[in-house]
Amino acid sequence: MAQEQPFWRVDSEAGEPDLWVCMSCLNEVFRRKVPMPDCPTCHGVSTYEAFTLEAIRDWGTEELIEKAVQAQAEKEVAPVQASGPVSVEGTE
Repeated sequence: MAQEQPFWRVDSEAGEPDLWVCMSCLNEVFRRKVPMPDCPTCHGVSTYEAFTLEAIRDWGTEELIEKAVQAQAEKEVAPVQASGPVSVEGTE
């Protein structure tokens, strides 16, 4: 069984690039996160830079663009979190 890849979360403001590309191999892209301790493909450390999907389409390979499109789509299916604390009380 494969071990799940741990990630560092990378927050971005509205309008800022949120797709992080490994600049060592130019083959991995992640949305608002970077893998730790290193790139799963080339094992580069601290080699990520943020780009928009449009920028990646300008220079990326077909494979990288496809990965970026998939990563961008993840925000549409992100898990829903509770809006506040949930209280469970017994009845008397």
